[in-house]
Amino acid sequence: MSPRKVTSTDSGRSGRTVAARDDAPEASARDFALDAARAASELKCAEVTVLDVRGLSPVCDFMVVASGTSERQMRAVAQEIEDLGKERGSPPFRQSRDGGDTWIVIDFVHVVVHLLEPEQRAFYDLDGLWNDAPRVPWRRTAK
Repeated sequence: MSPRKVTSTDSGRSGRTVAARDDAPEASARDFALDAARAASELKCAEVTVLDVRGLSPVCDFMVVASGTSERQMRAVAQEIEDLGKERGSPPFRQSRDGGDTWIVIDFVHVVVHLLEPEQRAFYDLDGLWNDAPRVPWRRTAK
């Protein structure tokens, strides 16, 4: 993904300006979201959902939401998905974790991945918040 024409600041601490990535081809962002969902599932996340938020969110095109089982497992899943992005030449733009690693957000600009412990997922209800977003099937079909 190439640099966008606009810039934004990083997490706000340094105030430095960083280049965001340009609009990725739709298929590339979608494929990455599907592969991130598969990686989360393979690493034992539950209730993995891919939401198509194009036209609904000004922030990204796809969201992946998954429930983890522990802090350690969620950190491992986050690292795997970050590595997947790096392999494809699209490292995370930003990552955020709450104090106890009960909610990890990885921002790839066009795809945002949310890894939450089940209690956090139920409380914040991202699935309900984005209820209007179409769910994208991510499981591979048998040929």
